Amino acid sequence: MFDRTAVEAWIADDPDADTRRELEVLLAASEDPDAAAELEDRFAGFLQFGTAGLRGALGAGPNRMNRAVVIRAAAGLAAFLREEVGEDFTVVIGCDARYGSEQFARDTAAVVTGAGGRAMLLPPRLPTPVLAFAVRHLKADAGVMVTASHNPPQDNGYKVYLGGRAVTGAGEGTQIVPPYDARIAEHIDAVESVAAVPLGQGWEQLGDEIREAYLDRVVSLVPTGMAGALTIVHTSMHGVGNATTMEAFHRAGFHDVHVVPEQAEPDPDFPTVAFPNPEEPGALDLAFALAKEVHADIILANDPDADRCSVAIPIGGSWRQLTGDEVGWLLGSQAATLAATAGTGGVLACSIVSSRMLEKIAGGHGLRHEYTLTGFKWISRVDGLVFGYEEALGYCVDPQYVRDKDGISASLRIALLASQLLSDGQTIGDLLDRLAVQHGAHATNPLTIRVEDLSRISRAMAALRATPPAELAGSPVVETADLSEGWRGLPPTDALYFLTEAGDRVIARPSGTEPKLKCYLESIVPVVDGDLAAARAAAAERVAAVRADMAALIDRA
Repeated sequence: MFDRTAVEAWIADDPDADTRRELEVLLAASEDPDAAAELEDRFAGFLQFGTAGLRGALGAGPNRMNRAVVIRAAAGLAAFLREEVGEDFTVVIGCDARYGSEQFARDTAAVVTGAGGRAMLLPPRLPTPVLAFAVRHLKADAGVMVTASHNPPQDNGYKVYLGGRAVTGAGEGTQIVPPYDARIAEHIDAVESVAAVPLGQGWEQLGDEIREAYLDRVVSLVPTGMAGALTIVHTSMHGVGNATTMEAFHRAGFHDVHVVPEQAEPDPDFPTVAFPNPEEPGALDLAFALAKEVHADIILANDPDADRCSVAIPIGGSWRQLTGDEVGWLLGSQAATLAATAGTGGVLACSIVSSRMLEKIAGGHGLRHEYTLTGFKWISRVDGLVFGYEEALGYCVDPQYVRDKDGISASLRIALLASQLLSDGQTIGDLLDRLAVQHGAHATNPLTIRVEDLSRISRAMAALRATPPAELAGSPVVETADLSEGWRGLPPTDALYFLTEAGDRVIARPSGTEPKLKCYLESIVPVVDGDLAAARAAAAERVAAVRADMAALIDRA
């Protein structure tokens, strides 16, 4: 049962009239079981601040995204920075076009200024990669991006980066990792009330100069004159990436670019998609239709904050969306070739849930490879990184300047690769074939279970820990690891690892941002006597069998 006194105290401390009224209406109707349950959920605790910052549904109360929660978070971050680097700390702040984003960004600037820091506020409605670039470009001690990325329309979020004097070395300008999240959370918990947080007025409003500097850098990734003829269809999925991405394409020399008009302008309702995520079924239907109409060579899609990139290619008269791993192989092969040719060396890195192909690509070019925990907060802080990716459409192609996934620079690099192949009479499909022949047919087939009851995820993980599979797809499981105890030098994380004698790999873990249990599955079959089709069919059959076995195990949990 909710605590009426706590609700009334929150209403009195809430700086926003709309969310105050929202709670007053619920409180007045609290004899209704539905209203009481809603209040109980909203006051079940504070929205948890972690390595992903904050992310949750918009609404009133401590367990929602709203101005009161954001001001508390900003005050905690400011207190941490004063303690870490001194009273002259600096924070650069950006936001997307979701409901509440601009106000949350201004509130953050007001809190930083009120705490004596220097707040630099980017213009509204800019992509996340621009903010990530700004942290390193301005040598800011921290960066805040107000975005929920590809989450549903009712959500918003608060992503924190540390750099400048707060974090140096390879981790400068990356998202927070432990113990920074816990330290910031402690300062947030220490905020007595929103009314007690000093708010300043004199923050610095930046102009377009940061975006211009970002564009200059991104465009430099396509050497002058190297952008060949290529017909591109692009969608920004109702997000904030369209203007910046289009400008980048044109400056780099890609002029035959067709934008999906229904999805070009920022719209926080995301009206044409069920989920604003290029991975979701149906999300690219409008792009497919336009691509057929204009006879495109490639489709490039960004998610709403433009930090992810999806690719689709024409195959036999229709279109095939590449997996996140396949795009990672392409960009990884490109980066490895560039590094090997330049003789600069470097490291290719991917998350443990991503394909093992990248490790083989790195070895084939005499480069090192590292696996990291899931999330770019880990991938982008690898020392010596020249390219990093995770299978969820995230790619870091320019870590010297953007220590995060960047869907805009990735789109340009893929366009460059596709245009170079096209000028040689080849396709992206041809390159994928060559990689498979060289390194084996790698088949992935993710198993994702979305739940209403979060306890189902913990029950399933507990059951898999207690009774791990003895075999998968008819092959004995020869290695089992509980990653919560640490594994191969990686920090502990809530995940399980299974490897079969046949080389099938499974990693099961709860999603860090959504109510999902995810199993990442991969089977590898070598190509014998050049019969790539047979190897791919065999790999697909194996990974489908592994998927069926894992689904049955989870269903019984």
